[in-house]
Amino acid sequence: MSSVVHPGRPPSLTERTIEAVRDGVRNGTFVPGELYSVYRLADELGVSRSPVREALLRLAETGMLAIERNRGFRVVLPGARELAEIMAVRIALEVPAASRAARLAKPSDHDSLRVEREAMQQAVVAGDEGAFLLHDQRLHGLLLDLAGNAHVTRIIENLRDATRLVGLSTMKNSRSLDEVYREHLPIVSAVERGDGRAAGEAMRRHLESTGRLLLREAAGENDDVNALWAELIR
Repeated sequence: MSSVVHPGRPPSLTERTIEAVRDGVRNGTFVPGELYSVYRLADELGVSRSPVREALLRLAETGMLAIERNRGFRVVLPGARELAEIMAVRIALEVPAASRAARLAKPSDHDSLRVEREAMQQAVVAGDEGAFLLHDQRLHGLLLDLAGNAHVTRIIENLRDATRLVGLSTMKNSRSLDEVYREHLPIVSAVERGDGRAAGEAMRRHLESTGRLLLREAAGENDDVNALWAELIR
């Protein structure tokens, strides 16, 4: 899977810090709303404060963090409007990427997708949300890699991290792991058939389902979820 690290050279201290913070959000080390020290993070990672600050600034640009001057940083849960904007971008980028992936995928790529699909299925049986989310992300990443645009891959990677914590709650409250898993089956099947149109349509259905659930989960008393969706997602 692609990441912020460029091929052919080792990751910089800033890139290593970005991945460490992302991992911390994914595994629950960093909890939304709590204040964390830049100095302590630098000490724990064994790096100077300069690359840590640069990493946090980059993550703040994605909406994943909020930096408090001279105090530290907090993980931020996106609100309903921000989630709608994020899902609009994901639909705009991932639907054509899935179509392109279906047209370009080779048999070895089909094998890689099948491995992630089967790992998702095993996680469903085990009831392991962490493993499910990992292989869900890898499957989406493989499709993006197949589409061949590294910038799109990085953008989606950032957006998925920004919505991850809200997504966890939808699987607790709104839909099961098995339901999420089954939304991916038509995507993988279409890619294996080389059917770009069907792959794009299946990806759109999956993202729209996910987006509406995320919005309902994040909506406040004054948020009109249907109006937000209609305004931002065509």
